[in-house]
Amino acid sequence: MRWAVALGAAALCLAGCGDKAQVLDQSKKAGEASWKGANNAYVEPGWKVGDQKSWEQQVNNRAQAQNEYTRTGGAK
Repeated sequence: MRWAVALGAAALCLAGCGDKAQVLDQSKKAGEASWKGANNAYVEPGWKVGDQKSWEQQVNNRAQAQNEYTRTGGAK
């Protein structure tokens, strides 16, 4: 019975050793403006890569969509 507890404790201790390495995304250079981002499946439709105005509009739209006050009709 003791060996089962010891085996279980050893398995729990070794469980953290299976983590994958966390690597920084190298596709974007440090210090580069966010609105110059990637063109992939995760970008918002309507946002044009490299267009700062459309980036700011998308950020404002997202902020308004998360604003509980405006979503519940409080801002009139």
